[in-house]
Amino acid sequence: MTSPTPCYHCALPVPAGSHFTAVVLGEPRAFCCPGCQAVAEAIVAGNLESYYQHRSEASANPDALPVQLVDELALYDRSDVQKPFVRHTGELAETTLMIEGISCAACGWLIEKHLRNLPAVAEARLNLSNHRLQVQWADSQLPLSQLLGELRHIGYAAHPYQADRAAEQLASENRTALRQLGVAGLLWFQAMMATMATWPEFNIDLSPELHTILRWVALFLTTPIVFYSCAPFFKGAARDLRTRHLTMDVSVSLAIGLAYFAGIWTAITGSGELYFDAVGMFALFLLAGRYLERRARERTAAATAQLVNLLPASCLRLDADGNSQRILLRELQTGDRVLVHPGAVLPADGRIIDGQSSVDESLLTGEYLPQPRQRGDAVTAGTLNIESVLTVQVQALGQDTRLSAIVRLLERAQSEKPRLAEIADRASQWFLLFSLVAAAAIGLLWWELDPSRAFWIVLAMLVATCPCALSLATPTALTAATGTLHKLGLLLTRGHVLEGLNQIDTVIFDKTGTLTEGRLTLRAIRPLGTLDADQCLTLAAALESRSEHPIARAFGRTITVADDVQSTPGLGLEGQVENRRLRIGQADFVCALSHSAVPAMPDEPGQWLLLGDSHGPLAWFVLDDRLRHDAADLLAACRARGWQTLLLSGDSSPMVASVAAELRIDQAVGGLRPDDKLQRLKALQAKGHKVLMLGDGVNDVPVLAAADISIAMGSATDLAKTSADAVLLSNRLEALVQAFGLARRTRRIIIENLLWAGLYNGLMLPFAALGWITPIWAAVGMSVSSLIVVLNALRLTRIRELPATAPIVDAAHPATA
Repeated sequence: MTSPTPCYHCALPVPAGSHFTAVVLGEPRAFCCPGCQAVAEAIVAGNLESYYQHRSEASANPDALPVQLVDELALYDRSDVQKPFVRHTGELAETTLMIEGISCAACGWLIEKHLRNLPAVAEARLNLSNHRLQVQWADSQLPLSQLLGELRHIGYAAHPYQADRAAEQLASENRTALRQLGVAGLLWFQAMMATMATWPEFNIDLSPELHTILRWVALFLTTPIVFYSCAPFFKGAARDLRTRHLTMDVSVSLAIGLAYFAGIWTAITGSGELYFDAVGMFALFLLAGRYLERRARERTAAATAQLVNLLPASCLRLDADGNSQRILLRELQTGDRVLVHPGAVLPADGRIIDGQSSVDESLLTGEYLPQPRQRGDAVTAGTLNIESVLTVQVQALGQDTRLSAIVRLLERAQSEKPRLAEIADRASQWFLLFSLVAAAAIGLLWWELDPSRAFWIVLAMLVATCPCALSLATPTALTAATGTLHKLGLLLTRGHVLEGLNQIDTVIFDKTGTLTEGRLTLRAIRPLGTLDADQCLTLAAALESRSEHPIARAFGRTITVADDVQSTPGLGLEGQVENRRLRIGQADFVCALSHSAVPAMPDEPGQWLLLGDSHGPLAWFVLDDRLRHDAADLLAACRARGWQTLLLSGDSSPMVASVAAELRIDQAVGGLRPDDKLQRLKALQAKGHKVLMLGDGVNDVPVLAAADISIAMGSATDLAKTSADAVLLSNRLEALVQAFGLARRTRRIIIENLLWAGLYNGLMLPFAALGWITPIWAAVGMSVSSLIVVLNALRLTRIRELPATAPIVDAAHPATA
């Protein structure tokens, strides 16, 4: 069987018999759909076809881009809408647009060249790293809606970029932290060279004048480290002292401050040792650890900021006369009536007052099959209308919607520190208190015995007993393990996952999109009449091509298109194909067309659809949601650890029991609502079980938030990802098997680090109190101790990566394969 021709624009397979062609670069090219054909023709018409010579990757398929309605784009021409993101300078307007559909650097050239060819556009610059487009144009000649339309014309979707304030604030703080780290690292190296040159151990024959110059150079280089790079430590110490709470900031600030002022005293008087290199060493180690922690929080904030995309930007509101007007979502009020066309997202919670359709609730339920909804039924914001026009009366907006209620669950699911980290924090606080009291007591004692040594011994005690290694013990191990898991495709968003995996005894799985691939495929065709499988498939595909139902995508694309197609939600489709009246869907619905008896359904699992005409049934089609190829390996790993396994699904079909039997899952329950899943989870936890939840839909969010450990699939909704403790970016379940083993190693290394750090700090305290350790050697010892902790943690990066799995071929037409 020959492989299909790839589309010249997007590289997707061109359906057999496709007539979508255009001349590009002097040769006729084949395209998979009219969208790709239209985009290619627009690029050629603009004399920009050299784009195809220089691109390094296939372009995005226009059908995969967000839908942009003409009347919705027109809203961007309103001055009140433009105010937050459009700036005016004279006759020119300037804005930043977020571009979707960029695949390679050639896309940047195409976008900039096309826009600059427009007479009204003064400047267009695209940042390929973040896909943001800066545009200056005369909006009096070219409205913003037309500018967005021009981009859509060449195959890109654009929308105004408005940064989330919280994410912008975190990014700003991150840039500041990086600058502070860079300043500390650069200046510490120079200050260390100047300081070491004054050490008698190096036996450098320096003149008194040069010795004085080097002391002042070291002071000059260290001052920015103290007052700029170390500013967060001093601010944190002042805050903690005001709240009467001892943290590492207090100890670090005391050590840095005393070492700095001791260095100033030495620089002025020439007596004693310089400790400016110890200051820089402190700053560099501690700022590096805090920077890594900040980057982790920034990733979490970026994921949370994507929640604003769950609802549409606008909707159609009906007035008293029944006329519709497109308005912004923020202008909608409770009690308004909205018109929701097929393919549109419901803007608010409400009740259907006219029409019937199917609603895709996969955002909330995780199930791919839309549910029939009719007059009087409740609908939820964020769900998708599939088949027919609905008139909905708004009952809840904003914070009162069901979607917002689920989001509030996330606010209660705050990230918690690992138990070992909490123990380390408490231990470091008590150790810090003991060290400060001991330093003060020992200092008074030495003041009585030898006042000249009292200050240096106190400083040595503060430096030697600074709980840096104790504080780094857990974060460094978690950071190393997190990086290793990220390479395997598992992104941890909270620190307690690796420790918590060691305590799990029960695993809850969602079915659709988690253990299965989450999309229907056509598995087999069973002809019932004179037509063969290929002919039946052609008729069914023609009928389904006019439907937005997820089932339709399982039949692939076709050149033949049905006429007069009518959808009956929950039952099926009816239409005219080649002078033949056809129905496809539920068996009773199909047989009613010919008034014939319902044929016996084959005794096989799956979603069965009947195709028939006015003379009788023609064929059975079975659709199936295929299991992931590595699901069995994951269940085997769970059983090997003695874990109890449960399958809780919103799907009420026999597929739930079939999947559970095939994977040998202990218990399976279907047809569950989100609150039902949550109740079952709470019941397990009430019995003392530690539960791991693996899911992908917003219906899983309450369970993900309440589970001891929660993992969302990479294909999950944004809301599910932000509520989970980890995200399986690769969608490879076998990566979780690696995670289970790595969790045990991480716990062992954390314990090793804590024992080493505690032993080091405990031993150094009496040595420093006896005056056997000078402050400079205390700083060296502290750094070596921290380095040992870091190197031990880096052992977690040495893990054998999973072998690449062969791609799975998904035949769109199994009957003809």
